[in-house]
Amino acid sequence: MIDQIRGLEDLKSLAGARQADTAVAFDLSQRREQAVAGVPADGQGAGVAAQIALARREPPARGSRLLGLAKALTGMPHTFEAFRAGLLNEWRATLIVKDTICLSAQDRAAVDEELAADTGALDGLGDKAITAAVRAAAYRRDPASVAKRASRAVAGRCVSLRPAPDTMTYLTALLPAAQGVAAYAALCRDADTARSGGDDRSRGQVMADTLVERVTGTPGGISGVQIQLVMTDRTLLHADTEPARLPGYGTIPAEQARNIALTAPGDNDLNLWVRRLHTAPGTGELVAMDSTARLFPAALKRFLQIRDNTCRTPYCDAPIRHHDHVTAWHHRGPTTAGNGQGLCEACNHTKETPGWAAQTIPGPRHTVATTTPTGHTYHSTAPPLPGTPPAGSARSCSSQERRLALARATP
Repeated sequence: MIDQIRGLEDLKSLAGARQADTAVAFDLSQRREQAVAGVPADGQGAGVAAQIALARREPPARGSRLLGLAKALTGMPHTFEAFRAGLLNEWRATLIVKDTICLSAQDRAAVDEELAADTGALDGLGDKAITAAVRAAAYRRDPASVAKRASRAVAGRCVSLRPAPDTMTYLTALLPAAQGVAAYAALCRDADTARSGGDDRSRGQVMADTLVERVTGTPGGISGVQIQLVMTDRTLLHADTEPARLPGYGTIPAEQARNIALTAPGDNDLNLWVRRLHTAPGTGELVAMDSTARLFPAALKRFLQIRDNTCRTPYCDAPIRHHDHVTAWHHRGPTTAGNGQGLCEACNHTKETPGWAAQTIPGPRHTVATTTPTGHTYHSTAPPLPGTPPAGSARSCSSQERRLALARATP
């Protein structure tokens, strides 16, 4: 069985190498077709990476990294052969490319020769050992490029949020080393001071609470920031166990949702708003809103944000940045909830490149079919809202009940 596990791991590497070869060939073929079609040279290749990502069931925004990895690997024959032979998995091949991508093709090939003249040279090394060896070799070849890359990295500083287990979150800041070390040292110092003064919280708890208080400017955390919380009336008023949804985070337990919604202002200084969102019984589809404007008005944007939750492109869960007409406005697409979808910035730009098309598909919930220039079609359905019966559930409603629900929800 161990031999089978090793053999299957080698097969995964072989398949990954073949996938990289095919991705590079597909990119070349698409660029040729675009050139024949008269696309300017600086516009050739648009949308190719997104198509590769969709085929791999990855977010389209990750497509450029996947294609860049494939191109770089095919230019490093020794590393690529180690990958193909199973001596490197895809992740470790990615580490090698990531730390040599700033080099010229000639210097990258020289590093490849230095590190893997024998394709087994990197076999058995861990991630840190491989990264250290590659960085040292890259710096020896072109120290100026490595230093320039480090200085450019400062422009990529950012803050991100992602869910963690048990309704917790990871709030992450990507910072220059000096700033990150200084911020962490300040939190450590304040935590040690609080602990020595008799604070019974753990060191980590004090650091986390201090970070939140300093960012929000409010003891205990959040004030003056509107938090959208989507739950059923049964969960709010009748102690039902149906989970709620917190946009920007995801699903949270019913009890915690009630605690957020019903906490008295004096307990955490949180300003609360109750926004009623009506759904059609049996389907969970939000009641539509229409507009005659070209741009989505604020209320309709909020509607799309709550309905779609994240970018509607298949496999992409990036935050919504653009409110898009599924059928374009210049093709007489109306500004309605039915013809609207939330997209991230990258996916919206990709959708507008030649050869891409999208249309809504009738169904219990809002569904969009996106077709790529190669004719492949991918479907995206709005996520179910709290209270939506599971697919195939016997829980349903009559036509009369649906009409009554829609009548009640009409402004």
